[in-house]
Amino acid sequence: MPSYTEQVIGLESPVNDARKFRQRREQIVAAAVQQFAEKGYHRTKVQDIATRAGVSVGLIYQYVQDKETLLLLSILDVLDSYATELPLAVRGIEDPLERCCAAFRAYCKVVDERREATVLAYVSTQSLPPAQRQFIKHAERDTNRMIGGYIQVCVDQGLFRPVNCELATYQLVMYAHAWALKHWQFKKHFDLETYVVHGLDLFLHSLLTEKGCAQMYSSTTI
Repeated sequence: MPSYTEQVIGLESPVNDARKFRQRREQIVAAAVQQFAEKGYHRTKVQDIATRAGVSVGLIYQYVQDKETLLLLSILDVLDSYATELPLAVRGIEDPLERCCAAFRAYCKVVDERREATVLAYVSTQSLPPAQRQFIKHAERDTNRMIGGYIQVCVDQGLFRPVNCELATYQLVMYAHAWALKHWQFKKHFDLETYVVHGLDLFLHSLLTEKGCAQMYSSTTI
């Protein structure tokens, strides 16, 4: 299945070298994220992004239609990372509890690596046209369903008490996002791993059954 980014801009590359095309697009999107984070979406001009990326404005328009598309791609890059990294993180893990924790760790890692873009999604999504906002919501629901699925399996196997999995999912997701949104404060007290450990402690001990507790304490990876 094409990535969310590919669904927006298409699979065909305007240049013969598809790998070079992806690298250049990533370079431009990274520059856009940095520029939007520093100056804000509305105050940023495409020329500013071109200067930061070290390319011409004309070249940028070979990759995107307009500044709105750059904002959209900046946000979708984070969602694409969730869709890629979570399945990789749980590959080969059979224990449902370990799988749920591994997915959460991977989610937090993506947030940490893309803190500026995560914040951008919160403050600038409303600047996009309605159709693009709906696409982002659709992509977010897709990636959240992965987390929700791991939680549901733990409920089904009696490791978590019965809960509303959607609400539990958003508790984890919002906790992960807070690492970016409040990083100015959290960085004074925690590194990412410590933040994740505290989050899992809060989350697991609110949900674990007696069976789940026994399984957690017998695990060497949670």
